[in-house]
Amino acid sequence: MKEKFDTLSAKCSRETTRLYSTSFSLGILFFNKEVRYPIHAIYGFVRLADEIVDSFHDYPKALMLAELRNDCFTAIERGISLNPVINSFQQVVNQYGINHQLVKQFLNSMEMDLGEQEYTPEKYEEYIMGSAQVVGLMCLHVFTNGNNEEFERLKKPAMKLGSAFQKVNFLRDVNADYQELNRTYFPNVNLSAFSDENKRVIEEDILSELNDALIGIRELPRSCRKGVYLAYVYYKQLYRKISKVPAEKVMSERIRVSNGHKFYLMFDSLVRYKLNVL
Repeated sequence: MKEKFDTLSAKCSRETTRLYSTSFSLGILFFNKEVRYPIHAIYGFVRLADEIVDSFHDYPKALMLAELRNDCFTAIERGISLNPVINSFQQVVNQYGINHQLVKQFLNSMEMDLGEQEYTPEKYEEYIMGSAQVVGLMCLHVFTNGNNEEFERLKKPAMKLGSAFQKVNFLRDVNADYQELNRTYFPNVNLSAFSDENKRVIEEDILSELNDALIGIRELPRSCRKGVYLAYVYYKQLYRKISKVPAEKVMSERIRVSNGHKFYLMFDSLVRYKLNVL
């Protein structure tokens, strides 16, 4: 019987989430219990790919990512993997009928991070679609639990939320991406002369997407609405902090929300949720 291994796999995905993302872990705590495991599984798999392209500099990244792709789709077909994180992920893909094209698009975006890219507006949108929006759609498959009508109704706001989160991450990590990884995601922006005007244009785009996403969050099933709203509140606060500092500071240090403030946001979000003032 495979139940023990599946339990181990679920624990590995959960611990991966806890180790790599305090904010995401807090958000998942607000989900109903039946939703937590599949979201941990999605995050765990996404983190594996992200670590390959962002951290494993002394290893054959392209080969490792190709192996991850192959192992992932083999596991989805077989219904099992000896890699616990992939095993959890394949189980969720199969259980919730997650479109395999979403997984392919995500891995394609990860491949884009393996080499230098000149991001035109089209490539920028392609990257964001694969690296963030499709992850939101994977989660939405879980949230709507097979209800295709609900999935289609909430699809656009989910994509807006994923896009906004990714663009906030780009601004937060712009210095490290540029200096350490030689990446420039924003099209038509020269980061060696990153200006307040460049930053303002990016922030206006993010704010528009956050506002559109909130409309969809209010319509999510109750099983997940609190958790997604908490993640939204955290990123909105991070966005506000970044928007208050000049471009020069963003290029010299990583702006963050302290763990103490994250806990404050958690309790404030819970109050707002209970008062129905999202």
